[in-house]
Amino acid sequence: RMGKTSDLSDFERGLVLLCCVPQGVEEDTAAVSAPWLQDCLVSLSPCSDLMVVAKGSKAVFLSAKWRSDDGGREGMALAVSWSGTLSTDEGESVSNVICIPLASQKRSSTGRPDWTCIVVGFSSGYVRFYTESGVLLLAQLLNEDPVLRLKCRTYEIPRHPGVTEQHEELSILYPAALVTIDGFSLFQSLRACRNQVARAAAAGSEVVQPPPLAYKKWGLQDMDAIVDHSSVGIMTLCVFDQMRNASILGGFHASVKGSLPAMSQYITVGGGPYTGFYYAIEGSSQPLLSHVALAVASKLTSALFTAASGWLGWKKQNEEEPTQKQKPKVEPATPLAVRFGLPDSRRHGESICLSPCNTLAGVTDDFGRVMLLDVGRGIAIRMWKGYRDAQLGWVQVSEGRGESSPSAPLPRRHAQFLVIYAPRRGILEVWGTQQGPRVGAFTVGKHCRLLYAGYRLMGVNSVTSQGWQLHTQQVCLFDPATGALRTVTVPFHLALSDKKSERAKDLHLLKRLTTLLKSRDEAQRVLLDIKHPAIKKQALESLLANKNAPVSCLTNITRLLLANREAVDEALLQLCSSQLKLLQLYTDIQQLHSTVEASTDAHTKPVSAEPLRIHTHFVLLSSLGSKINFHSKSKFTLTITRQLSYWLEQLTSGSRPSVSFAQDSPDASLSVRGFLSQMEYCVVVYPVGSFLFWGCLTGESPLQKVCDTLQETGISPQHLLSLLLSVWLHREKEVLKKPKAVRHLHTLLTALSSMKGAVESSWDMQCVSPWWQQVRSACVQSHSAAAALLAAIVAHRAAKVNITSLAETKFQSEWEAVSLELEQWAVCVRQLEDVLALQTLLCVAPLKGTPGGATPHCSVKALLEGGRGCIADSVAKWVFRQDLAPEGLKDMLQRRGEAQRTEQVCVFCVPPELLVSVCQRFPDSLSPDLLFAHCCWEYVVQWNKYPEVCWVRQYRIVFNIHAVFPQCISSMMWNTFIVKRFSAAAFLMEKVGKAPKERLCRRDVGMGDGAMTSFLGSCVELLQILMEADSGIEEVTPPELCVEEVWGGAEGPASIVELALEQRGIHYPLVQHHCLLATLLHTAMTFNLRVKPLSLFDSKGKSAFFRELVSIQLMPSGDMDPGLVSLRQEFLLRVLTGWVKTQSEAGMAPASTRLDLESGDEMWPSLCLDLGTLLQVNPDILRRHLVCELYNQGLDPRAEQVMLEVEDKDVLGSQLLVLTGQRLSYSLLHTQTQTKPAMELLARLPPTLCTWLKAMDPSELGCPSVPLSQTSRLVSRLIEILPENHGQYSLALHLLEAVEVLQGED
Repeated sequence: RMGKTSDLSDFERGLVLLCCVPQGVEEDTAAVSAPWLQDCLVSLSPCSDLMVVAKGSKAVFLSAKWRSDDGGREGMALAVSWSGTLSTDEGESVSNVICIPLASQKRSSTGRPDWTCIVVGFSSGYVRFYTESGVLLLAQLLNEDPVLRLKCRTYEIPRHPGVTEQHEELSILYPAALVTIDGFSLFQSLRACRNQVARAAAAGSEVVQPPPLAYKKWGLQDMDAIVDHSSVGIMTLCVFDQMRNASILGGFHASVKGSLPAMSQYITVGGGPYTGFYYAIEGSSQPLLSHVALAVASKLTSALFTAASGWLGWKKQNEEEPTQKQKPKVEPATPLAVRFGLPDSRRHGESICLSPCNTLAGVTDDFGRVMLLDVGRGIAIRMWKGYRDAQLGWVQVSEGRGESSPSAPLPRRHAQFLVIYAPRRGILEVWGTQQGPRVGAFTVGKHCRLLYAGYRLMGVNSVTSQGWQLHTQQVCLFDPATGALRTVTVPFHLALSDKKSERAKDLHLLKRLTTLLKSRDEAQRVLLDIKHPAIKKQALESLLANKNAPVSCLTNITRLLLANREAVDEALLQLCSSQLKLLQLYTDIQQLHSTVEASTDAHTKPVSAEPLRIHTHFVLLSSLGSKINFHSKSKFTLTITRQLSYWLEQLTSGSRPSVSFAQDSPDASLSVRGFLSQMEYCVVVYPVGSFLFWGCLTGESPLQKVCDTLQETGISPQHLLSLLLSVWLHREKEVLKKPKAVRHLHTLLTALSSMKGAVESSWDMQCVSPWWQQVRSACVQSHSAAAALLAAIVAHRAAKVNITSLAETKFQSEWEAVSLELEQWAVCVRQLEDVLALQTLLCVAPLKGTPGGATPHCSVKALLEGGRGCIADSVAKWVFRQDLAPEGLKDMLQRRGEAQRTEQVCVFCVPPELLVSVCQRFPDSLSPDLLFAHCCWEYVVQWNKYPEVCWVRQYRIVFNIHAVFPQCISSMMWNTFIVKRFSAAAFLMEKVGKAPKERLCRRDVGMGDGAMTSFLGSCVELLQILMEADSGIEEVTPPELCVEEVWGGAEGPASIVELALEQRGIHYPLVQHHCLLATLLHTAMTFNLRVKPLSLFDSKGKSAFFRELVSIQLMPSGDMDPGLVSLRQEFLLRVLTGWVKTQSEAGMAPASTRLDLESGDEMWPSLCLDLGTLLQVNPDILRRHLVCELYNQGLDPRAEQVMLEVEDKDVLGSQLLVLTGQRLSYSLLHTQTQTKPAMELLARLPPTLCTWLKAMDPSELGCPSVPLSQTSRLVSRLIEILPENHGQYSLALHLLEAVEVLQGED
């Protein structure tokens, strides 16, 4: 097959002609347009992305580009990217050219070339390397004769383990010499040269000439003329061939080496002999590097000296480069004698073309023959006549994955075809080798050029080629008249004999069938032409799986195969029979739907059922309830109806955005391909069920006719029941909008139950029926709570009618039948009612910005497998998403108790009533203690995910739980989530020695400094809850965990409450020890104090921290070290100072800007006193410090209250006396405007008092501007608490007198 790959436009062809025709030569356009290509050198890259056309000294480079034709169709075309003159020496012309794509070295490469190098040989002997843009990379003179041929060999993965791996190589043929360049070194040199040229162009500097290439040069002897060659590669002779050659060359006494020599084989064509075979033993000739060292030294030295002189300013501006070029030295060739040849004195070879596997070669001669050579044996094995000026190429085809027989060993087979283009006859032929027939012939133009590269990408090896798909063409035909470039593709099966090619031909027809499926007649003809049964079955399956194949075409083909039973095996016959039944079913159902739709559209008008929806459901459920004998019928029907109505409002409210696709919409039509594939494997999927039963459920299709049609197909009733339930449960929203669907479902269930094989006639009523158990299994597994409940009610009714009829048949009694089946249905219906209520609650939209994940979908099966705590856990997650406060949750549960006492039915309208209703349905699973415990656990779990939010404080809900639970739940919370962050906070503060900042808190604790402060306060409260709960736990008996009767079969993981009750009792001193540390950490963070909290404890206290609270640890006891007590006292004093400052700042701030901060709470002084008791610090010292700090900040009324609790009045009086002196000193000496009475008072004061006041430092006062009335009251209090025999009592009297004088003057 010949496929068109790319085109040359008329503009590009004109450029090619202009560039290739020498100047001064004028020819007729018609005369030039036909044979111009015969005089040009043409080379095409194996990747078909670059073409080079050269003639004389000029060349044109054409690159692949996307273009649009006149019709708007886009395609790949070759456009001129560069044109110009390549020759640099006078009289020099291009003698040969090839394009070598270089592989990319990037890891992301998939086999595309990085860039393409153009190698050009000249008549002067030079070989030059260019980029796609015509930039010269490298030039080297290898011989002084013209370059005859340039050929390349690239890496190929060995197909067999014994095949020698061939290395990459570039070979250059001269009239009497052959030069080979190693591909790896050439690849590295070209990449380096390209990078150096790019850097020089970017920097604007001169390009440093690279060193010459290393090569091997062989002098080919014993041939009169050589015009073409092929480098076969490295080969190793077998032992027999080695001994034979040694015996022929050396005689009887010749010696044979133990190791087989590796040789490089070269084949040349020309004259005398016609074909020559040369063998060069590896290692016999080293690469020619004698002149390389000299050239490298001279060029690099000159280049570096020139660059350095330019950098350093030594080079003069008028200094010029030498214009004379010295011709490089040419190394002599290593002689290489011909081993043997094909002598024919009159025949002269013209070209040789090596096969891709290096085993065969095609040779053309001047007699118009094409000869096929066996390269390994050196003999001619086939000859074609009448192909003068022929051009050759090879096509290698791999066997397809499915073409080999199952017993065929790996690897896959390969076939080779010889492509011969005869220009004088204008024909292109494809021949199978070695002795194969002609498999293809094409009539082409007489002026075309067959382009065969014979190589792929350079730079590929066994490592880099793993997983690559090399995008290369093997043979292309270029037609200069039309500008078309076509490729030749051959199927693999053409290489097989007639007997073996039948299966391969069928596979080829199978591939062709996939492209012809849109044409019915053509596809049908191709399918019937396939002979092999297995492939015919595969073709039929492909045809049935095609989405564009119409039903009529599939039916006709299947019937034809059934009619032709002689050509169809048993397996294919069964497939055709089953598929024909399914196709007939598809056609019948489709006709029934279309007939009813047409009649409905013609005679009826659409009526909205929305106003009647709730009432109709009420009537239907009332009738069903009366027949099922529910207790309290009206109450049951009212509750279920309200549940369904509220659930439908939840489904249609659109509270959550969603994305849907057209193919997933409920009304999307089911293709025949999907119907067949899903019915064949009995897959229970919604689209098939919707196709079969949705029209019946909506009343748009005749129920009885559909049921009769389904029964005739032979499909099992169980499969049909699964399909019916799938569509019912999947389209819940539509079902609730169509009230009559309940009656239609009842009719369908009854019809399916009456089918043969549905309900067994031998069924014992005291056993569970598999038929109805299938319905219950589908309902309990479904997440569509409302649809499952309706289906269960309908199935319950149908099952009861069925059981009643069987009982009347067997017993003929008027007694009502009681069976295990009805009990199962009663339990199932009650469970589905509970699930509907729970699902309705869970689907209430959460508050915006509240995390917690997606809304869970529950089912009966999920609740039974989730364990006894699954229901409480689901409601706890809902409570978290609603962000309900503990007090609000407690009020809701109190309303639940009132509703239970009054036996009221809750109305489903708002979330509180929904929650109360759910709690009424689950009185045991959602008891207040269990619900509070699960809510507490859910809050701390969410806090662990989002520690910045203070949800951990919601554990206060534990106060409302049974007395046994607080300790258990708190202990689990501490061990699971809190102790890790708590210890990180303690170690961080111990490390930095102060309250850490934001960055450090986030790095070590995982939260900011503000959140960490709140977290530490929560830790204090949690540990206090543990201690309070432990004190009264011995007086309370543990509660019993119960579940509702219908949910007694729940099995699964243990609930949180069950795990909590298994916790051991805590060690009270250890909890108190941790509470003390938590209080210290919280205090330091609140007032931003410098402290190392762990340093306030001795070694025993440090080692007891962060242990399990149930363990017995060695706690600190006895008197502490005085130095440790001093550190504790200093810390507590700083706490009191910080608290007083916050009180003073809060009092001075405007009322509108005051914040109700926790640091301003009155609990801090009492907390410090309690801490002093625990830390063995004298509380009286703390009280005296607090009094002084309050007076220091001007908070005299608070100080007087605390003063009453101070025990050591003498020390307090001395401290307050100094503070009073600082106040008077500020009033008399340090005010900016000193009054005259104040100066006169200073003059009347006793000298000792005046000196003492001057020694006071008022800057230590936090609030120096205090009213004189407060200072007078302070002095009066001093005189009261100081005894008369005190050393400073007289000083206090003088102070009182001075204050009274100042107060009187004011």
